[in-house]
Amino acid sequence: MSIISSLSRVLLPGLLLLAGFMGGCSTPGRPYPGGVHEAQLHKEVVEIARELVGTPYHYGGRSPKTGFDCSGLVYYTHMQAGLELPRTSLGQLRATQPVSFSGLQPGDLVFFRFSRYKVSHVGIYIGHHRFVHAPSNGKEVTVDSLNDPYWRKRFVRGGRIL
Repeated sequence: MSIISSLSRVLLPGLLLLAGFMGGCSTPGRPYPGGVHEAQLHKEVVEIARELVGTPYHYGGRSPKTGFDCSGLVYYTHMQAGLELPRTSLGQLRATQPVSFSGLQPGDLVFFRFSRYKVSHVGIYIGHHRFVHAPSNGKEVTVDSLNDPYWRKRFVRGGRIL
């Protein structure tokens, strides 16, 4: 008997068993870093965002110490939950799967347009048509309603982390 046939007789059953484990049972939902799943990640993001309400707005800010701009708030909340996102609202838009207004779930991102041409604002949907965001200079991280005509008119789409 050759060495190769002996090795394949010993190794092949183990490899097949390993392949079965890898393709077998899994927990529903997509796993994220640390074994956290989608639903848990979204819940953590919402909780972190709610805790940051009242933090001052700061253009380019991405921490509670310096304040937040809109995409900095989204970036920070996701980093705290263990998921890295791009830093800009356009990058965050590109990193998400489109979600319609009626399909929004807590933890989804909500994107807005103030000019005709580009998405320029992002927030975190927390449920019941409300979202947390860092609105603008001189203001604080706050909760607003997507039913407010101002925000509804500017809503582009929701986004779910891919």
